Amino acid sequence: MRILATVERIPGGLMIVPLLLGASLNTFFPEALEIGGFTTALFKEGALALIGAFLFCMGAQIPARAAGVPLEKGAAILLGKLAAGVAVGLAVAALMPDGTLLGLVPVAIIAAMTNSNGGLFVALTEEFGNETDTGAVSVISINDGPFFTLVALGVAGLADIPLLALVAVLVPILAGFVLGNLDEDIRNFLKPGQRLLIPFFAFPLGASIDFGTILTAGPPGILLGVMTVVISGFGAIAFLYGWYLIRRRPRRQRNVVSGAAEASTAGNAVATPAAVALADPAYEAVAEVATAQVAASTVTTAILTPVFVILIYRWQMSRGVDPRKEFEELIPGGSGRP
Repeated sequence: MRILATVERIPGGLMIVPLLLGASLNTFFPEALEIGGFTTALFKEGALALIGAFLFCMGAQIPARAAGVPLEKGAAILLGKLAAGVAVGLAVAALMPDGTLLGLVPVAIIAAMTNSNGGLFVALTEEFGNETDTGAVSVISINDGPFFTLVALGVAGLADIPLLALVAVLVPILAGFVLGNLDEDIRNFLKPGQRLLIPFFAFPLGASIDFGTILTAGPPGILLGVMTVVISGFGAIAFLYGWYLIRRRPRRQRNVVSGAAEASTAGNAVATPAAVALADPAYEAVAEVATAQVAASTVTTAILTPVFVILIYRWQMSRGVDPRKEFEELIPGGSGRP
């Protein structure tokens, strides 16, 4: 049997297939992942540790002369996603007669569209981008949590910017970056880890998803997921492309895969409506429905974002924009990914 070859023929298969398998098992046989020991540690709870190991391996592949590029990309796509989510949420609150859009409440819109799934971003940029795309996760992690939702809703000051969470993401990248630049042998030793670890953290990411949440939220939740992919995804792409124009990048270097990979909703965004209600009791009445809608967006975007990235990747490749060549041109002597 040629299982690996079959999986690799599916665009993004190393990420998508294990993720869907994990989600299916968690939906229909959740107890199978709760037996404890190595099984639960690896297949249910192992995503964060494995992503940390992946980021360490990835950081080792970034030459010192390339360190500024991931920061630029991360800042551009973060601002683009935030601008899109906040604009849509506030527009619904201000312009719709009942303050909702087809059942979607503004707090759910902002929470879903301004938070992104870092694990999914890492996996997709590893598969379809280059090291500078993946490294942008060190910046986009700032949107993790309820802070920007609270700011957008006018209650800034009741939450803290998650700086510690940002530092926690940076540490493995920086550790790998330092070691990889100090010793070429270490860089080469860690390079296979980038590809090897993808299915191992994709499965537990999927195991945190329950397809039943889509049924709970109904059509509004699915609509929110679609809006998140399309509107926040293109918002991130637009800001990134605009930055390339400001920097006068040649057309062949205008790689927007990282912007497309930002078009998801983070799993922990599900807790944002409750955090908002805690900060402002006026939102208690809509917290429950908003939570269900955000959860549905998380599941929907986990399925649609890989498809969106594949479409954007193929579109730009047809126009001569290759992420691997971008890396090689930006970093003379850099090899990019195989």
